[in-house]
Amino acid sequence: MNLIRKKSVSDMLEHSQKKDGSLDKVIGPVDLTMLGIGCIIGTGIFVLTGVAAAEHAGPALILSFILSGLACVFAALCYAEFASTVPLSGSAYTYSYITFGEIIAWILGWSLVLEYGLAASAVASGWSGYFQGLLSGFGIHLPTAISSAYNPEKGTYIDIPAIAIVMLLTFLLSRGIRESLRINNIMVIVKLAVVLLFIAVGVWYIKPSNWTPFMPFGFSGVASGAATVFFAYLGFDSVATAAEEVKNPQRTMPIGIIASLAVCTVLYIVVSLILTGIVPYTQLDVKNPVAFALNFIHQDWAAGFISIGAITGITTVLLVLLYSQTRLFFAMSRDGLLPKTMSKVNPISKTPVVNTWLTGLMVALFGGFIPLNKLAEMVNIGTFFAYIVVSIGVIVLRKTHSNLPRGFKVPFVPVVPILSVLLCGYLMSNLSKTSWIGFGVWLIIGLIFYFLFGYKNSKLSDKNIENQEGINKVV
Repeated sequence: MNLIRKKSVSDMLEHSQKKDGSLDKVIGPVDLTMLGIGCIIGTGIFVLTGVAAAEHAGPALILSFILSGLACVFAALCYAEFASTVPLSGSAYTYSYITFGEIIAWILGWSLVLEYGLAASAVASGWSGYFQGLLSGFGIHLPTAISSAYNPEKGTYIDIPAIAIVMLLTFLLSRGIRESLRINNIMVIVKLAVVLLFIAVGVWYIKPSNWTPFMPFGFSGVASGAATVFFAYLGFDSVATAAEEVKNPQRTMPIGIIASLAVCTVLYIVVSLILTGIVPYTQLDVKNPVAFALNFIHQDWAAGFISIGAITGITTVLLVLLYSQTRLFFAMSRDGLLPKTMSKVNPISKTPVVNTWLTGLMVALFGGFIPLNKLAEMVNIGTFFAYIVVSIGVIVLRKTHSNLPRGFKVPFVPVVPILSVLLCGYLMSNLSKTSWIGFGVWLIIGLIFYFLFGYKNSKLSDKNIENQEGINKVV
């Protein structure tokens, strides 16, 4: 049994050049950067900042964001090199296929399903909470039974708002990437304006005394906080999944990946500094810390805008995560590791419609019935694993394909990739035992599926290669 089956770069690039069944190349550098920002800024900045400050880092939350940001910057440089060299759907899954072979590619792809799929479900659940909070401001309250995921003790059974928003965005994605980009760009502008509003209002109410003690939980608290707020950076890697729909990807992909991460990192650091300067960190353990901070300084008018911005921001995150999941399934299906119907592209919308609706139904199912805390526990570990593999992959690809044209090169190889591995590995070690056990179980399930279906149906299986050779002889 050959578990090191690899695809050549030329074979993989050939897929994207076929006119039949190909995706539509319509994304430019601005749209791509907005796509990244759309996925990055959302639940992390509007929800997790408060919990991370109150329970882990205190005012040193800024160091947590810097630590996570550094890990992401190093990983982002590695993603940029791969994306400019192999501009195909699938992101880290595709990169590992040509670098390490099929079995590692499958494991990584399966891990990314965990990241995109469960993250989308968790974000849908968070969106539901904010949306219901907005409705309650108008005196509208949903019946308890349909207001949240299954929890008989609280009388909740299904989260209808979470299911509704997933289905709405799935419909939008099925209509085509052009329409989705327009909506995403509008919502990104709104939420950036809201974040800047918080900075402009809050900076005048900072009390330096709130930053003392600066590191109440020690450096271990900073590290735990970094592992927690890492969720806030999820998204720049989703830019890589759009590679096959990008115009001039060799130039555009590095710009989109690095620019979106740079903008968001600066905003995160400034917001965390102002947030802990306005409110004592012990009081930040709330679901809406940014709006809470403005209420704390009696700027209620601005807090209302923050709530609207949070809903908008979380919506764009959900949109991009759903998009990323569909493109990952598309790439894996095209390679034969998932059913063929998941890589069929609609000739009119130029989108994998069946795949899109299957993704939407899956995310709606998890988001509608499984509690938020159970979903969020599993997301970060799959992402750390992907970043580590991609970082190692850059070093390997430099040796095995040294003459391959690259639109962008990671500086100081192998130092930068090694730093990425070390930082991501360190943050990964700070995750809970529950996350590690769940990740192990998820990988076992994935391997069972691979050996029952993927290995036999892969385009690189002996049977499929023989069939292709026979067709070529006839032709």
